[in-house]
Amino acid sequence: PAPAPVPGNLRARLTSFVGRESDMTAIRDDLNRTRLITLTGPGGSGKTRLAEQAAAALAARHPAQTAPARYADGAWIVELASLDHPSAVPGAVLSALGRRETALATAATENARSLSSDLANDATARLLEHCLHRRLLLVLDNCEHLVDAAAALAETLLAHCPDLTVLATSREPLGVPGETVRPVEPLPPEPAYRLFADRAAAARAGFSTSEDPEAVAEICRRLDGLPLAIELAAARLRSLTPRQIADRLDDRFRLLTSGSRTVLPRQQTLRAVVDWSWDLLDERERTVVRRLSVFSGGCTLPAAEQVCADAHPGPGRPPAPTPAPGRSEVCEDDVLDLLGALVDKSILVAEQPPARSGTGVRYRMLETIHEYARERAAERPEDLRAAERRHTAQILRFVSAARPRIRSAEQLTWLPRVEADLDNIRAVLRRALDRGDWDTSGTLVRDVGWFWWLRNYRDEGARWAERVLGTLPAAAADRGAGEDELYREMQLLRYFLLAEQYGQEMLQDESARTTASEILHAFDIPRPAAARFPGMLWPFTAYLLDSAAGVAQRMDRCVANCRRYGGDWELAVAILLRAHIRMDLPGGLESGSRDLPEVDQLARVSGDRWLLSQVSGLRAEVAIHRGQYEDARAECETALRYAQQLGAYTELPVLLGRIADIWYRQGDVQQAEKLARRAIEDAEHLGIWDAQTFAFFLRAVIAMDSGDAAHARTLLGETERKASAGTPPSMFQVVCRALDARIAGAEQGADEGVSRVREALRTGLGADAPEYVLAHVVLVAAALTQSAGHPRTAFRLVRSAERLRGDLAASVPELWLDGQVRAGLAPDAQREESAREPALSAQQALHLMDTLHLTPGT
Repeated sequence: PAPAPVPGNLRARLTSFVGRESDMTAIRDDLNRTRLITLTGPGGSGKTRLAEQAAAALAARHPAQTAPARYADGAWIVELASLDHPSAVPGAVLSALGRRETALATAATENARSLSSDLANDATARLLEHCLHRRLLLVLDNCEHLVDAAAALAETLLAHCPDLTVLATSREPLGVPGETVRPVEPLPPEPAYRLFADRAAAARAGFSTSEDPEAVAEICRRLDGLPLAIELAAARLRSLTPRQIADRLDDRFRLLTSGSRTVLPRQQTLRAVVDWSWDLLDERERTVVRRLSVFSGGCTLPAAEQVCADAHPGPGRPPAPTPAPGRSEVCEDDVLDLLGALVDKSILVAEQPPARSGTGVRYRMLETIHEYARERAAERPEDLRAAERRHTAQILRFVSAARPRIRSAEQLTWLPRVEADLDNIRAVLRRALDRGDWDTSGTLVRDVGWFWWLRNYRDEGARWAERVLGTLPAAAADRGAGEDELYREMQLLRYFLLAEQYGQEMLQDESARTTASEILHAFDIPRPAAARFPGMLWPFTAYLLDSAAGVAQRMDRCVANCRRYGGDWELAVAILLRAHIRMDLPGGLESGSRDLPEVDQLARVSGDRWLLSQVSGLRAEVAIHRGQYEDARAECETALRYAQQLGAYTELPVLLGRIADIWYRQGDVQQAEKLARRAIEDAEHLGIWDAQTFAFFLRAVIAMDSGDAAHARTLLGETERKASAGTPPSMFQVVCRALDARIAGAEQGADEGVSRVREALRTGLGADAPEYVLAHVVLVAAALTQSAGHPRTAFRLVRSAERLRGDLAASVPELWLDGQVRAGLAPDAQREESAREPALSAQQALHLMDTLHLTPGT
């Protein structure tokens, strides 16, 4: 049943109420515990509408209700926005309650400044008399400009009227004992979208957000979910499309001016809404707001103290010049209180950090307020430039402090700090680059480079490095020593950040090869710059010019240089990279095993979880080739945990693919297939080509093992497409060719398979493929040779594969294939062949296949 009429002066609203269901519930719950709630928030956040809606719901009586209503005497709203003197507040409340003639209320409003304190006291006394025994819900709306008077009256009424409840709206709390402050947050994306859709349909008949949902979402996001701003934007649909509105939001104060004619002037335009808040600030608060505008994405308290406080002259230096008229000096000790005041006045949002993060509160402005603050700051260009200089210095200090810490045991605290300040780093970079300041921009890019790589901001980091390069002379002869070193570091960093996504393009790009040659010339000499990030990565550019074996030799020199000039972290990374490179070369397992103890010790000393993850990955690789699959999987799972803790999500699909491979080697193809699919999905999302390549290859092998050559061919084709975009090691081409031979044998006959696997072996020998790869290729050759009708040759090849493998473990599928080949020749014949000659080397196996006549019976 519909609620029964109740006393009060709440207005019937002409528009729908959207997206505040949780706020309504919270207000109702709060009123079960307190008699004073203040709804706070920036102008245009919907405080008044929420208060009215809540009051109407709370005061409503239903026919089934038998107990006395909690607010039996109604809900009454008192609109304070038009008042301009504190003494007018009690009279305005009396007028709203119908206890004063309208003419008297008007006179009180128009002549507020001349009202005597006696009149105000008389109004308060009459209010107390009226409210003493009544059950009222009093809504004090827009208290911010008369906050002291509103607070005093609310405290008096609540103290003397036990059945009175006050629901206030204000841009700052009243500060009354017992007050519950309920911030009215901007609307979340979905309710904001619904509000725009509702108001847009009213502004333009037939409008649907389906016309351009992306533009509508952008409008709501960039307007911070502020209901008034969204309504003003929706009104513009009478003359603009959603995309046109979104594109013009950089000039939002000129755009959003079409408010209702029936509301107060300060609510008719977006600028007027923010002007109202600005006018309520004192001069020091305005100074801080202007200076805070140089930040992008918010700031911490220490950052605000460094940027917003006036610089102290220091000992022996002349005092600072006299402040410009209308501007107050701000001391560092004052900044905390001023920030608190701006939070209270809804100019700043104080964002609480995650539990136990150690990152501290961050202060930020909504985008609309930030744009307004930038305009105000531009009115004082000298002060703005000084604030920008302090901001640049603060970010340089912060990044310099963060650089070693994001590679240490402190990284779980410092990585989120850098992430939180990325927008500030970008702002400083843009300013420095716009001014041609290569030193500042280059220092920042170099110091943030590892973060960009680790957290997968690689494309962005490469673009910044490219922009720094653009500020430096292109010709080496025109660069000074410092400029030249930075130039080479930016070239190398750009290559490092892009290599995984665009490695194949670089291999085919002559200019990239020229750049690689220049980098090698600059860094392949013993010196400190080649033993720090990014200079220590110089051997990787050799992939554009040299074989894997040549790169490994350069890595030996890199390790030696890091021992001489680098720190523990740099040395550990160099040793790890060398070990991974050597694992893809003959004898790599022994080399990797030798390096493990030292790199493990260095990683533990550093505390860097990325290093620890890489060490676990190296241990897993060694364990795989020794057949210690349970140990290998445990190491991979440890590496996964470290990567997840770091937010190094690009590592995850690689590790998932490796765990899938371990399951395959153990013979559990269902688990292998499941994890390979997941690795592909994650890698596609992150744009990690190599992880996709390896996972697709594993799925192709599984399909071929099951006898589905057609599906295997499809998956191998996908593997090759992914490999063409990434940077898989040269040996990967060898195993792909071996799989292609198996598939071709099923498609076109064993002779074709033998022909192709022979070329795969030739490629492997030419590429210095490791023993386990050559052993696998020769084993595939044995199986295909047997299928072609050459059982003795197949047996000789399977013995060759066994020799090549040596102490390395064969996987369960390889053992099965080995057994199938051996079963094709009688035991006596096997003994005869074994006695006749020792097992063949890889080169001898290739020679045998070259001389093989592909006719049955040999």
